[in-house]
Amino acid sequence: MSRLYGALIALSLIWGLSFVFIKWLVEPAGVWGTVFLRCMAGALILLPILWVKRKQIRRPIPWKALILVGIFNAGLPWGLIALSETQINSNTAAVLNALTPICTGLIGFLFFSIELSRRQWGGIIIGFAGILVLMEFSVSQLFSHGFVGVGTMILAALCYGFASQYTRKYVKDAGVLLITIYSLVVGGIVGLVGIWFSGPIHLTGTFDPLFILSVIGLGCFGSGIAHLLFYYMLTKGSPEFATTVTYLVPITAMIWGSVLLNESISANLAIGLMIIFFGVYIATKKPRKNARSVAYES
Repeated sequence: MSRLYGALIALSLIWGLSFVFIKWLVEPAGVWGTVFLRCMAGALILLPILWVKRKQIRRPIPWKALILVGIFNAGLPWGLIALSETQINSNTAAVLNALTPICTGLIGFLFFSIELSRRQWGGIIIGFAGILVLMEFSVSQLFSHGFVGVGTMILAALCYGFASQYTRKYVKDAGVLLITIYSLVVGGIVGLVGIWFSGPIHLTGTFDPLFILSVIGLGCFGSGIAHLLFYYMLTKGSPEFATTVTYLVPITAMIWGSVLLNESISANLAIGLMIIFFGVYIATKKPRKNARSVAYES
């Protein structure tokens, strides 16, 4: 059990630090350059493992479905997160990212015919109330130039929610390793397309130690090794245990942001986080008896 808790702590630290790496990387690499670099670095770590385990892969491979998962699990949300961090702090982005389980339930209801109980609807409403607190009830900024930031982070969480539901329905038997690598490769292609349309990127700080550290940390660790840790927690522990990382990542991101970026932790941010946590807990809590429930992934 100590190894499982060690993996949980390590994963929360890695994913929390990822928001700092994005902040460091997005300025020199651009939004889509950040997506491309993190995807390719992560794929380079995992492709040798896939080669070793190639005989264990189930066939036929649902590659068309995996492409869609890659777009909505990596390419689009990672671009939206990078875009968000051009306007908001890394700790705010991490707190909004904690909405993913709630968005997963909402997407399941809207597009996958999944019924939600009153308790789950209550959790969704509470979670979005946390956003209002975080925004200091300035809802108007979501419909103005201020949409880039909070609004784009909500879109990223919705992308994760769609990818999670789609994966569960269509590609759940493909295996986590294959799904992850496909996501990274497709996400890298999305990044290249984004670079093509947004214009060339001038990596003036390519040889800067902070730049190299960000690529390695965000790609190799945050997008590569972290998924192996998550898979280890799923198989050796349980899905419920693995998804508890949802509660830890915003906290570690706040700590990293404060230490490395001198970001302040405002009262609205802390209170909003607590409300979102409570909403996630209510929405994902399993009923005690034989009532139908919906499982969430982050």
